[in-house]
Amino acid sequence: MHDMTFWVAACLAAVFVGMSKGGLPVIGMLSVPVMSLVIPPLTAAGLLLPVYVVSDMFGLVAYRRDFNGRVLVLMMVAMTIGVGIGWATAHLVPESWVTVLVGVIGTAFALNFILRRGQSAEARQMRVAPGLFWGTISGFTSFVSHSGGPPFQMYVLPLKLSKTVFVGTTTIAFAYVNTLKLIPYYALGQLSLDNLHIAAVLAVPAGLAVFAGVRLVKVLPEALFFKVVIWALLAVSLKLIWDGLV
Repeated sequence: MHDMTFWVAACLAAVFVGMSKGGLPVIGMLSVPVMSLVIPPLTAAGLLLPVYVVSDMFGLVAYRRDFNGRVLVLMMVAMTIGVGIGWATAHLVPESWVTVLVGVIGTAFALNFILRRGQSAEARQMRVAPGLFWGTISGFTSFVSHSGGPPFQMYVLPLKLSKTVFVGTTTIAFAYVNTLKLIPYYALGQLSLDNLHIAAVLAVPAGLAVFAGVRLVKVLPEALFFKVVIWALLAVSLKLIWDGLV
């Protein structure tokens, strides 16, 4: 039986997951750290995966028409490779190392963007090799700790997609990778009947939070939206570095 502290943390984590699927992707990275305050990190990742999958369904409905097909296909292929590497090395790579790596990458990217004020003359052209590299890292870190956002954004943000296309591409890509992760998570014993019961309860606040996220994306000006994404990325990345080191 779980106590009140557990359920407060779990509901808050579910809201973060839902809002990320509603169009505020970086916020979802706070979910595992919040749950890790009350249960072990690996257990938290396994418990939250079904919540991610259910929330993805709401996100897919909201953004089913808004995506860049070329970017999506490239990242889905690369993220599949990353998940495979994560599964193969699940017992070899300490989670803390991956957590610090994700935090360093996200911090470096966010600071570079902020210090340059995010102003570049043109959108970066889509290139296959960098997409495969960052997509693979995104799939790997998503498998280990549901923190595939910073590597994904390292590649996608410089492409300067429109706000809704950026959100839709991100939502669909991670809906795919989260569904893909169900197989290895089950094989590694991270999914249980108790987890599924808890996830069913958490699907309610997560689903409501999806629509709250969609609403926020619609009302936020595009420039402000990407500023929020970058500053949230910096905050979460610094938190990941702290978590990994501590």
